[in-house]
Amino acid sequence: QVQLEESGGGLVQAGGSLRLSCGVTGPIFRINNMAWYRQAPGKQRELVAEVTNGGLATYEDSVKGRFAISRDYAKNTVYLQMNSLKPEDTAAYVCKTNVMTEWTAPGSDYWGQGTQVTVSS
Repeated sequence: QVQLEESGGGLVQAGGSLRLSCGVTGPIFRINNMAWYRQAPGKQRELVAEVTNGGLATYEDSVKGRFAISRDYAKNTVYLQMNSLKPEDTAAYVCKTNVMTEWTAPGSDYWGQGTQVTVSS
């Protein structure tokens, strides 16, 4: 079965940087979109950044210019480089990917378990 493993979260001071990683393993024919979401306590989950199979990236407005999403096709891994972090970036960050396990089947969404990012002021 397809599994996602995230890493890279932690505690950082405001203005600092972190890089999140999400590796995908299992029966993979093709990985379509890969994305990072976040959810802060008491708030709804929001899409932070997404990258298509073709490499086109989109970002939530509040992270534009500070975060960068990228993917390593050979390693089936997506990254989120987070710079100039702010206390309001504090949240659980969760990876989501759309994976085709065989060429005859449509892609399905898979979610990671999340990694906590805490930014202190």
